[in-house]
Amino acid sequence: MFVDIGTARIFFDVVGSKLAIDGERMAERPTLIIMHGGPGFDHSTLRPYFDRFADTHQVLYIDHRGNGRSTGEPDTWRLDQWGDDLKAICEALGIEKPVVYGNSFGGMVAMSYASRHPEHPAKLILSSTAASLMLDVTYRMMEAKGGPKACDIAERFWTAPEPGVTEEYMSVCMPLYNPKPNPAEAAARRRAILRTEVMSRFILGEMRTMDLTRGLPAVACPTLILAGGEDPITPVACSEAITAALPDGVAERIVFESAGHGVHRDEPDAAEVVLRRFLAA
Repeated sequence: MFVDIGTARIFFDVVGSKLAIDGERMAERPTLIIMHGGPGFDHSTLRPYFDRFADTHQVLYIDHRGNGRSTGEPDTWRLDQWGDDLKAICEALGIEKPVVYGNSFGGMVAMSYASRHPEHPAKLILSSTAASLMLDVTYRMMEAKGGPKACDIAERFWTAPEPGVTEEYMSVCMPLYNPKPNPAEAAARRRAILRTEVMSRFILGEMRTMDLTRGLPAVACPTLILAGGEDPITPVACSEAITAALPDGVAERIVFESAGHGVHRDEPDAAEVVLRRFLAA
């Protein structure tokens, strides 16, 4: 399904109903918006895991502008626009006070959205993400996990992600994002629509200089921050910086020491317990 927000057609998919039968009445459920990482991938990388929350929420997945099945001109592939897109999607679909989950790049979009529109979300979940990159930590962890070869590929990818380097990075470095081999995640990457042009534009441009901490003091809603102790790309230090930038009393940070990038991938049961508690609060 698509929603037209003027400068782009955004693909979305829904799991679960907005109205649930509750005896002799229809009970309205909150909407949980799930935002994928990348940029360059699509929402399918987060399925089917988050489908399970359709028992309490209407779960809505999106492909970010320029990603997956969504359209949008290259000059609009910016964090401010991606953040504004989320508000526009909600307005077009009649969604009020959503709970917004952003994983990795999706978390960057979530931070942009919540800082630009602090009155809009009910809750925010920032998983395995960063307000600014800490590549010195990333390179050290890549070398520790994959040796000098992985470190060299990572440095070349984050400096100039040309097609050949991108392929090397995805085959050598991405498997190091998580401590254990995960066939389901490998399959998820294979089925995803990969848009390397949006990935390269963001990495060579805004991602190098972004500092989302400057907008975080405006965030007003309860915010859950999830990090993996074995995550080399958005290491624990990134979650610490996000927490420090948020207003007092807003944030709760939980580190899954044995998890990597996307804590639900390595600790699915423990992550579900934490997520359900936060969603129900």
